[in-house]
Amino acid sequence: MLNLFTSISAAGATTGTFLIGLAAALVCGGLTAAASAYRSRISAGFAASLILLPVIVMTVIAIVNGNVGTGVAVMGAFSLVRFRSVPGKARDIVSIFLVMAAGLACAGGYVTIALTVTAIVCLGMLICTHIPIRGSKLMDLRITIPESLHFDGAFDQVFAEYTHFHELLNVKTSNMGSLYKLHYQVELKDNRQMQAFIDQLRCRNGNLEIALARAEERSETL
Repeated sequence: MLNLFTSISAAGATTGTFLIGLAAALVCGGLTAAASAYRSRISAGFAASLILLPVIVMTVIAIVNGNVGTGVAVMGAFSLVRFRSVPGKARDIVSIFLVMAAGLACAGGYVTIALTVTAIVCLGMLICTHIPIRGSKLMDLRITIPESLHFDGAFDQVFAEYTHFHELLNVKTSNMGSLYKLHYQVELKDNRQMQAFIDQLRCRNGNLEIALARAEERSETL
């Protein structure tokens, strides 16, 4: 029976075991990058980072292993590096932690564990993309109305016909108070009726500006 907790470096690190670990780290990084890019938009730089990060982590740990002086020197070098980036998503953080864990496992010679855990987590990520979640279907609706229109309940009939869910997020005035800008979050019953939905809203807001777009992923931003 295959023992996942058997290290290929148990008998001592060699060039062969190091190269096997590097290859496994590259495979883990590639699988994670592919899973992260599935049905999601990621930059080429982030995909390359996911592929190469486990290799770098493995190399650093392999060099530091058993040498206190080298470990202190590497820690001092890494403390000088500052990471600055735009806010990421929760899924991005999962991918980064996964490739780092894979790199650590490969550095210890636990190649089977690294490949198995990476495959399981990536499969879980792919399955989660097919689970229907309300947040993934929400859209931002912005309606401009004249000050003479009482917006409370003005669009309830249209929302009941075309949406499963709607919520007024905020209201602000514009054009010296002569206009109101309403920001709703809605979930359409059928995206193919988007034009009809907007046309019905136009009939009630005096043909003023209406904007409908995919909702920003605020709750997922880190």
